Amino acid sequence: MSSKATIYSFLLIGLLVTLVLIVAPVTYAISLSFYKLDSFVGEPKWVGLDNYIAIMQLPEFWRALWNGVLYSLGSIVLQVVLGIGFALILNETFPGRNFVRGLSILPYLLPTVVVILTFKWMVDGSIGIITKAIAAMGLPPVNWFESSGAAMTSVILVSVWMWTPFVTTCFLAALQTVPTSLYEAARVDGTTAVQRFFHITLPMLKPILTVVVLLRAIWMFNKFDVIWLLTRGGPVGSTEHLAILSYRHAFSLFDIGGGAAIATISFAILSVAVFFYFRIFPLEDD
Repeated sequence: MSSKATIYSFLLIGLLVTLVLIVAPVTYAISLSFYKLDSFVGEPKWVGLDNYIAIMQLPEFWRALWNGVLYSLGSIVLQVVLGIGFALILNETFPGRNFVRGLSILPYLLPTVVVILTFKWMVDGSIGIITKAIAAMGLPPVNWFESSGAAMTSVILVSVWMWTPFVTTCFLAALQTVPTSLYEAARVDGTTAVQRFFHITLPMLKPILTVVVLLRAIWMFNKFDVIWLLTRGGPVGSTEHLAILSYRHAFSLFDIGGGAAIATISFAILSVAVFFYFRIFPLEDD
């Protein structure tokens, strides 16, 4: 087989896989949003945009949208700030650095359910280590899963715990590419560590920062397992975002068309956000 034939064969396979695994399911899900359907084997009834109109008139839809934005922003800001901080520390030379680097990625390797169970044990009302630490500081006890603010804080903290190692690894890899001569020249000029960070490190991290924020935004806005396993969207819907609302409509209320409409709206919001993100932060300029 010639080299051109080999290339075309791989392209064809990639195209078929994309069509089967991505394009077809997305198209099917979008098509469901235009039908009234209470089961996947029932007879669908065409309703046009009625599902979208009905969903957007629900207060819980706007609450879920706001919860998703709040959860995404809180998680991304903390992950990026802590990720850069840890990467700067791990980029320094100290005994056992390679061991600490390997250890730092551990939370990212753990199954989500293990992290969730561990966090629940840590905040347990009687034996939790976090509960005891709060009591030792003389602070009032925190009802992590019974108040709206504490529940949102808990899902953000768990997300930060799990995915900050990934962000740290990305920034640490980027820091390896920064020429040390830049820092040496800056030290000769008498700059402080803060000045070197803002005038050398941060500009050099800008390309990876752009990509990391984009990926984390997409993943956090669609993240389902952490919130579902930790709070199931409660209490009183205070941590329910669009992914959970879509699941609840499709598989609990058997409003499959409504659930598909919510998922389609979420997809459209992310598509528009990504479009404007690349308009504001074009990668080719970096």
